[in-house]
Amino acid sequence: MSGQNTLSGFVDRKQVGKRFSRVAAGYDQADFFVREVDRRMLERLDYVKLTPGRILDLGCSRGGSFAELSRRYPAAQLLGLDVSHAMLGGAQAARPAWQRWLGIGKPAPARLQADAERLPLAARSTALVWSNLLLHWLDNPLPALAEAHRVLEVGGLLMFSTLGPDTLRELRSAFADGYAHTQRFTDMHDLGDMLVECGFADPVMDMEVITLTYEDIDALFADLRAAGSACAMKARRYGLTGRGRLAEVRAAYEGMRQEGRLPATFEVIYGHAWKPEARQTADGRAIVRFERPGRR
Repeated sequence: MSGQNTLSGFVDRKQVGKRFSRVAAGYDQADFFVREVDRRMLERLDYVKLTPGRILDLGCSRGGSFAELSRRYPAAQLLGLDVSHAMLGGAQAARPAWQRWLGIGKPAPARLQADAERLPLAARSTALVWSNLLLHWLDNPLPALAEAHRVLEVGGLLMFSTLGPDTLRELRSAFADGYAHTQRFTDMHDLGDMLVECGFADPVMDMEVITLTYEDIDALFADLRAAGSACAMKARRYGLTGRGRLAEVRAAYEGMRQEGRLPATFEVIYGHAWKPEARQTADGRAIVRFERPGRR
């Protein structure tokens, strides 16, 4: 058991990529939860005044956010980045040939396979970094948040969603065997602290609970698998779960049935923050700006 615990904080990044690549072809029929959270994130843009020249969709998967971001910011260049090449290859709607020939119409968003912790982009090259349900697939959100800060221009905005610690709490309770059966989820307040540590200003964090209900536990497992959302922690169980053990899990989950349905809790965390002017150089020296007094 101690060997499992020493791995409990580590994400199997290769497994994350494999899982999402495996489901890429059918992802558009399985991403209903991701699309719903995306819709709620987009509503938050109604209260933001921003005219971005470039938008980075960090962890874009099949490009589910592209259409609405393009509609809201028609003049912006849109770049999608994902670790899975198979995800990036999907649902690319090209301009009609006659538009390409005449040089009109907006080009399709560019797509790039890369790691969120090592963005192949220049510093201060992006006005909006958008990230829907990516951070909990990383071992530590901090490097990705720091990279988002680096590529944002001064006055640029980071807006993201991720899942919090109460997510799939029923599933963890039903197993309760010392193995990881869900991702490790970061607390909202810790994420806010990370934003400040990276240099962001005025971080705003909020949270809501979305509860999905299922006829049985197999339907929940099927949804998680189809969306590539099965556990990818190194401390997961690698072998098959025996029939006896699975029967115990089913019985434990059955005890949580409410109004004839099994609940599955998702704690959704939303955050946004702005990149201010730098107050110190990279080596820690303070930046002091002097302005010449106006002449009378």
